Amino acid sequence: MSDSELCLQEIGKRIMDRRKKLGLTQEALAEKGEVTTQFVSYAESGKRAMRPENLLKISSALEVSADYLLTGEIIDKDLLILSDKLRRLTPSQVRTVEAIIDECNNLFNQKEITLLSQKEWKLLKQ
Repeated sequence: MSDSELCLQEIGKRIMDRRKKLGLTQEALAEKGEVTTQFVSYAESGKRAMRPENLLKISSALEVSADYLLTGEIIDKDLLILSDKLRRLTPSQVRTVEAIIDECNNLFNQKEITLLSQKEWKLLKQ
């Protein structure tokens, strides 16, 4: 497998992972991104490279930067998107998110990442 094929597959995996995280079907992502369902399918499978304008449409629909889809790295735009979401929360909700982030950082730093129970996961999603 060539480097370009591997790169396309990695981009496709990031698109699919993000789409699923947002709870979108391929059809819903296609509609939101103003592309065809077939395009989303090809993009996720890594079968074809996409034009820059389509990459931007998909990244916008997935609420991530094009850089994230290309490299997998979070950049300033991703942080701005997160910051914008935080601005919409109440002060109490922001403190809750901050506590969750602090706890995640502690777990990551200790390298003791454990699976959350269903109950804990539901609490985090509220």
